[in-house]
Amino acid sequence: MSKRMSRGRRLGRVLIVCALSAPVAAFRDAAPRPRVVERERLSAAIDSLRGRSGKLLARQVARSSWRFPLFARLFDGDTTVRIPGVHDLRDSAGTARFAVITMRDFADKRDGRIGGYHIGYWPAEQGQPLGGSYGNPAGFIEVTPENAATQVSEHFRLSDFLTHDQASVWPKYLVLREDLVDKLELVIAQLEASGHPVRHMSVMSGFRTPQYNATGGETGGRASLSRHMYGDAADVFVDNDGDGRMDDLNGDGRVDYRDAQVILDAAERVERAHPDVAGGVGVYRATSSHGPFAHVDVRGRRARWGLL
Repeated sequence: MSKRMSRGRRLGRVLIVCALSAPVAAFRDAAPRPRVVERERLSAAIDSLRGRSGKLLARQVARSSWRFPLFARLFDGDTTVRIPGVHDLRDSAGTARFAVITMRDFADKRDGRIGGYHIGYWPAEQGQPLGGSYGNPAGFIEVTPENAATQVSEHFRLSDFLTHDQASVWPKYLVLREDLVDKLELVIAQLEASGHPVRHMSVMSGFRTPQYNATGGETGGRASLSRHMYGDAADVFVDNDGDGRMDDLNGDGRVDYRDAQVILDAAERVERAHPDVAGGVGVYRATSSHGPFAHVDVRGRRARWGLL
């Protein structure tokens, strides 16, 4: 095993070694509920789940293969944890400390939809001979008005990564790789270490359903195999002043692609320190509809574009 492998990744391999030993009883279709855990036991468990950045506040698990013995112990065999949604872990003082997100199975999608939410079809569903990182997602996070504000990490919420369509349709469904959130937190830490405080990193585009990637919003320049469809890409910019556009990160008195380059430089340092989150980083200029931004993903291999 590589010495570079992170603590979080090592733990992940240990956690999935075995399934729950006891059969899981049938459960009622009820809303997820928080679980109160003794504070010291919860703190020790959370420390092992917070990722490379140490800032993750949620982890995902598939309903059809609920294999994480650590989570099972924290929920003390409570089978309601298999209900799709967000299950808060609270300490004995009642403070929410971490969230376990049980996903809907990919097989729950029928005719390109789950319920009233239109998702579309991934290329692999349509017979394209793709594999590896272009396979179908494992499942979907079910996002409701009640859980949309769930913090998945120190700087990001579930709502930050939702597709920008079907505003009145709930629940919505989201594909989100934990490695992407972890990488974004590492990029923020690198920016701050370089003298660029980050109070808010805005996600201009996170997950895109295949349907939206093909037809929604400004489709010019989008790849038909966009990493956004796989939940491991985000277009981001630093917006500490809340004006909806990139801040002047390099301090030259103007906002342009050079500020997005600052984010790319931070991502380069992250990938050197953590090669297991290698991916694409692109720099984009401002247009009439948006300011400059950087694309960041965790596709598994290094890719760069938009540099001058």
